[in-house]
Amino acid sequence: MNIETIREYAISLSDVTESFPFGEETLVFKVNGKIFLLLSLDTDIPQFNVKCDPEKALELREQYTSVLPGYHMNKKHWNTIIVDGSLTGKQIKEMIQHSYNLVVKKK
Repeated sequence: MNIETIREYAISLSDVTESFPFGEETLVFKVNGKIFLLLSLDTDIPQFNVKCDPEKALELREQYTSVLPGYHMNKKHWNTIIVDGSLTGKQIKEMIQHSYNLVVKKK
């Protein structure tokens, strides 16, 4: 999965906006004015941050070396996902959807 595929999936979700509030290197996706995905545009291997239920976040980090505590984020609630081929496209989409659902639920 590449940056454009991740972007296309994120904006396909209902009521999503995208912007660059932190500079040109990070594409930010929001729903209801709240961030659910930060996509880095300046790395050789695609990576992004997504919100995650704290217990699930720990499980995913234990299970996959490509899932790390959220870089520059609250590490309890955010994961950084390295798109190095170790996760399937379906798993990546599920992580993005989970983050989106957490934000929509807090409305």
